[in-house]
Amino acid sequence: MDLTFSEEQDELRKVVRSFLARHATEADVRRLAADPSGYDPAVWRRMATEIGLQGLAVPEKYGGSGFGYVDLGVVFEETGRALLCAPYFATVALAAETLLHCDDETARGDLLPGIASGETVATLALTDENGRWDEAGIRLTAHEGAGGWRLTGAKMYVLDGHLADLLLVAARTSSGISLFAVEAEAQGLARTPLPTLDQTRKQARVEFTNTPARLLGPEGAAWPALERTLATASVLLAAEQVGGAAAALDAAVEYAKIREQYGRPIGSFQGIKHKCADMLVEIESARSAAYGGLWALDAGDEVEIAISAALAQAFCSEAFTKVAGDNIQVHGGIGFTWEHPAHLYLKRAKSSEVLLGTPSYHRELLAARLGI
Repeated sequence: MDLTFSEEQDELRKVVRSFLARHATEADVRRLAADPSGYDPAVWRRMATEIGLQGLAVPEKYGGSGFGYVDLGVVFEETGRALLCAPYFATVALAAETLLHCDDETARGDLLPGIASGETVATLALTDENGRWDEAGIRLTAHEGAGGWRLTGAKMYVLDGHLADLLLVAARTSSGISLFAVEAEAQGLARTPLPTLDQTRKQARVEFTNTPARLLGPEGAAWPALERTLATASVLLAAEQVGGAAAALDAAVEYAKIREQYGRPIGSFQGIKHKCADMLVEIESARSAAYGGLWALDAGDEVEIAISAALAQAFCSEAFTKVAGDNIQVHGGIGFTWEHPAHLYLKRAKSSEVLLGTPSYHRELLAARLGI
């Protein structure tokens, strides 16, 4: 395992952080959180055309740059730090990864170039109304008729499902779990935005009523690709959570330096020192778990990927929530106000904690994968 970042990766971090400092300010986050669409199409296009973020880890033959997962993790860490409001996680960590791992070369050639160029906003619709992220939880059905495949049922908690141009849908057929592509204009498709605790990351309920769909890969053989996608997404979400936690710690430390009580900065009091030190320990441990998962993804060892993904998500989810809550405690009364950004990080932390399954669910996965 390489324990350091390359010069190119350090430069990538600087470029992304600089871009987000200009286009994902606190004012931008608040504005887009209140916007029904949840993102700025102009910034989305610039992300693709100026620094190629949507196609960073997409192979060059599909219009991407062909970088690795460590590089992609650097980007997600910075988007988490900035609370980027954009369909980036849905498009890159979920949809693009699903296409890369499904057994359908034609579909990759047809669909990935649009994602890499920023022209296509895509998402993965996997969770049914039961909220489960496992194979048994998929209940939406697909049937084949004279006019092709049709979907019937509903998906819940679909990230950016209300605006995605392309939905990749997991459905159950007589042969098992299959994957389908549905265009935004498809007949019988209804999308309803959901109220969410974290307004910076939009979710939707998506209903299918005899909706035409394109089968991707062999019928009944989609679960291994979906399982690998969820492992990859778990690691990338962990990197994002580390970035958000680091931003919360920076805010807490900065406030502790300037806020005075009894004639001295509160950062000079032992209780605040210990709290900030504990936050740092949480973050560094989470960072190790996330980075370990990224390096496992680049190494390509499927067993190690499965273990590292469960470990990273179980630990980083709880670490982000704890650090975001401690940041509010350090800020005191002002940290509880709407005007202060601390609550934005706590809401993102709580939402992310259950986004791909709860920490306890990932600990169960980890135990099963370790044979415990």
